[in-house]
Amino acid sequence: MSIFDRYRKPAVIPTAEQALPGRSEKMRVAAKHTVLKTPLLGPFPEAYQQIVFGLGCFWGAERKFWQQAGVFTTAVGYCGGHTPNPTYEEVCSGMTGHNEVVFVVFDPELISVQKLLAVFWESHNPTEGMRQGNDIGTQYRSGIYCSDEAQLALANASAEQYQQALSNAGLPEISTEIVMAGEFYYAEDYHQQYLDKNPGGYCGLGGTGVSCPL
Repeated sequence: MSIFDRYRKPAVIPTAEQALPGRSEKMRVAAKHTVLKTPLLGPFPEAYQQIVFGLGCFWGAERKFWQQAGVFTTAVGYCGGHTPNPTYEEVCSGMTGHNEVVFVVFDPELISVQKLLAVFWESHNPTEGMRQGNDIGTQYRSGIYCSDEAQLALANASAEQYQQALSNAGLPEISTEIVMAGEFYYAEDYHQQYLDKNPGGYCGLGGTGVSCPL
């Protein structure tokens, strides 16, 4: 995100024993999405589904998903690590194990998991390991964090399909983490819908230029 944020970057995710202890207090965020005007916090409509994506800096990543018709709400936060209720500074230290992610709630009658996966794959470079472009660190790793086994199967199948497309274009192996979602922790309120609040703000997203065949 910033020049400062590109330093102090461990390349290995810490173990639970090594991770920072965190806290029990949850992050306070606004009640409503600044763009969609929908609730940022649950409970959400029962028929809707949830999925979490990590694709680098979460500011630009969140915008990619709130722009999709059928998405009910989005929020940025932290997932995939050990520290409960981490702060942004703690995540940036590399000592929580968390990834910067986007939480997406969507209406499956209006937008499919496959469509969201295509947006995910095409919006970043999933072959870079613990970085996205100039943003370096474990919190910038590519990841899909699924809510159920059906999503997990679709995510793994999409990775196989996109790998073929990437290989045909001469690009290396996908490094994306594809797992069942652990707990999602909301990021600080100033990060939520950041590029709506700050239209000229930093967005480091950059895809490979390879279309996803989903």
